[in-house]
Amino acid sequence: MTVIEPPVEIKKHALWEDALALLIGSFLMSWGMYLLNAIDGVTGGLAGVAFLTSYVSGWQLGLVYFLVNVPFYWLAVRRMGWAFTAKTLTAVALISVGVGLHPEFIDVTSLDPMYAAIFAGLAVGTGMIVLFRHGASAGGFGILAQYLQKSRGWRAGYVQLALDLCVIAASVALVEPWILLCSIVGGVLLNLVVAINHRPGRYFG
Repeated sequence: MTVIEPPVEIKKHALWEDALALLIGSFLMSWGMYLLNAIDGVTGGLAGVAFLTSYVSGWQLGLVYFLVNVPFYWLAVRRMGWAFTAKTLTAVALISVGVGLHPEFIDVTSLDPMYAAIFAGLAVGTGMIVLFRHGASAGGFGILAQYLQKSRGWRAGYVQLALDLCVIAASVALVEPWILLCSIVGGVLLNLVVAINHRPGRYFG
């Protein structure tokens, strides 16, 4: 006997749910980036490019992160649509501001690098999942990862991991070996969170 399952009714997120998700996801990501910055660490993707540029130039991380994302909005508009682009731009702006605001509320001058990197990886990965599931990304390589998952079916986490490894390889000259190792551990955890929890066809809404 064949059992026919009724079709799944897909309910889109409400506007207030998307708005709240942007705040939550951006907060988690900015917190993770703040922890990494506090130990002079690095992460992968375009955020990693922002870290390295900030260390070399002395500019604030939040400002650099916002600026390096600007060229990717063209791809976002062309391939992902205006709604995705607007949400992503909002998230990037919130992350950029958040990175600079965290020091006003908490002091992390005494922080174990490995703990900070692990916590940062989990926080950033979770924040990315929240943004992805509400039609946004953290900008940059995240836009590319989302596009390739949508158009090719490639898992966003694996795409992000490949790009991350390229950036971390470029970090060898600027980051101390132990801090770089901690950063790599955090980066692996970040991408595992995304790869396990964000697969094509597994999430509706």
